Amino acid sequence: MLIDFFFTLRDAKVPVSIKEFLTLLEALQQQVIAPSLDEFYYLARLTLVKDEAHFDKFDRAFGAFFKGIETVFDAKADIPLDWLLKRLERELTPEQKAQLQKLGYDKLMERLQELLKEQKERHEGGNKWIGTGGTSPFGNGGTNPQGIRIGKEEKMRGGNRSAVKVWDQRTYRDYDGERELGIRNIKVALRRLRRFARQGAPDELALDETIRSTANNAGWLDIRMQPERRNRIKVLMLLDVGGTMDDHIERTEELFSAAKAEFKHMEFYYFHNCVYDHLWKNNRRRHAERFPTWDVLRTYPPDTRLIFVGDATMSPYEILAPGGSVEYANDEPGAEWLARFCHSFPKFAWLNPEPEHLWQYRQSIAVIRQIMGNRMFPVTIDGLERAMRLLSK
Repeated sequence: MLIDFFFTLRDAKVPVSIKEFLTLLEALQQQVIAPSLDEFYYLARLTLVKDEAHFDKFDRAFGAFFKGIETVFDAKADIPLDWLLKRLERELTPEQKAQLQKLGYDKLMERLQELLKEQKERHEGGNKWIGTGGTSPFGNGGTNPQGIRIGKEEKMRGGNRSAVKVWDQRTYRDYDGERELGIRNIKVALRRLRRFARQGAPDELALDETIRSTANNAGWLDIRMQPERRNRIKVLMLLDVGGTMDDHIERTEELFSAAKAEFKHMEFYYFHNCVYDHLWKNNRRRHAERFPTWDVLRTYPPDTRLIFVGDATMSPYEILAPGGSVEYANDEPGAEWLARFCHSFPKFAWLNPEPEHLWQYRQSIAVIRQIMGNRMFPVTIDGLERAMRLLSK
């Protein structure tokens, strides 16, 4: 049975190895868990899945293999309302939408949220709680014509398939390479850019070295210390602000917040549309506290990873011509400053929050991509991972 489960995971593109599978079998042989399917789920995920990016694939493969089991996921998870609304518009017939309006979709969702907070156990039948086979608007296999079906989408022998929505509740959503990011997913992608080293004061216990030294010392305790292991990558982030970037404030803030959390050696500056002869760190004092761009170029070592963040959407004149800035008469074109940054910091990339399918309609994006040697990436999971792999070489 477990061999079939192993091949089910491989078919679902979960990179499971024989060694990890043997670890799972050894854990079961040692009876490290109770005879519970819930505990087996967590044990299997712990031993077989190396990267949390594959959690969702594992969840779906597990559910497909052990179909018919009760869900092992948190019943109090927040309902993805935006997802429901989009699926609602796509799947309901005009007659069903008209019928739904009689009840009021907002009230239905509010009531479902309340029940998820109140209900503490599984329920079958009835007309109130979330469960199976009842007349409540929420659950699976019931008969309410205006409800939300919670459970698996595969065909069932019961039920009249008239639910307003199907919600397969899983702990982890799909890791879609084209999906926009949240802070948690951004952190996962940024972690690909790491170079660990032990530097500084020896204030951490070196356990392996202590054991080896003590053994060589005939059992007399010989404590050895070592510096803390830290990510030594240095990052310089230049962020576009204002103008068309106002449409991307939330996503850019998430990226900036995740980067500050992941990179301990990170400096940042702001610019508007394109880089010119000065930058700033405080947007409220941008005219009073400016940093000459030449000083920034000379301050940081060449092994610093340079990351531009901006939608690159402007008039090409702002990039290519002296005096192109919309704020003042700059002596040198922005293209010259971009080239200087690329020359000073060979490890560089541009992250663009503008959807990639729109890039072909922006002449300024084409200009900057050419200057940057085509090192422009979308702010998606796939885009960030490609950018981090490039910067880590």
